[in-house]
Amino acid sequence: MTDGPTIRLLVVDDQAMVREGFAALLAAQPDIEVVGTAENGQVALAAVAELRPDVVLMDVRMPVLDGIEATRALADGPEPPRVLMLTTFDLDDHIYDALRAGASGFLLKHAPAAELLHAVRVVAAGEALLAPEVTRRLISHFVAARPASLTDARPERLAPLTERETEVLRLVAAGFSNTEIAARLVVAEQTVKSHVSRTFTKLGLRDRAQAVVLAYESGLVRPGS
Repeated sequence: MTDGPTIRLLVVDDQAMVREGFAALLAAQPDIEVVGTAENGQVALAAVAELRPDVVLMDVRMPVLDGIEATRALADGPEPPRVLMLTTFDLDDHIYDALRAGASGFLLKHAPAAELLHAVRVVAAGEALLAPEVTRRLISHFVAARPASLTDARPERLAPLTERETEVLRLVAAGFSNTEIAARLVVAEQTVKSHVSRTFTKLGLRDRAQAVVLAYESGLVRPGS
């Protein structure tokens, strides 16, 4: 893949062999430039400020500052990079917290190389990482597992949306692509893109991962629905 701008990437992991392995694999791609590596979240924050990567491949568990806190700090900063979290377990309790902190998705550490490369490119393009069925399963699992007092539901946050924008958000949260939403609503795909863009702007959302979390927390979509 050589079309489009080069993706600037920072690799963050406390295990040197894992960090260097990911960096070597990704740097070999013509459309990816590994601008640096970091051994913990604190070093990563400094590296992001200096190197301005487009995507940060971030481990969850690290000493000094873990990946979730580092992601939260990045999301609160100016022009934050997109964060792709790395985890060992596919139902790791930290995944939901990572998405709430501002991560655009997550990837298993033992995923095949092709899946890693695809994930980096998808996140760099501004899409949520996971396949629709995986997104639904994981977000449903984590929202359902958390006490109601922790869901921080604020339905009034959806008040600025029109009826059509609300429906589009519901379908985005259910894991449908723009093409699939267009087919379901019998409208042009460009119309769906416009609805998604306006919805994200009104709600202050950066990408589909944040939209999924908000839709579940607001009660627009419920676990298992």
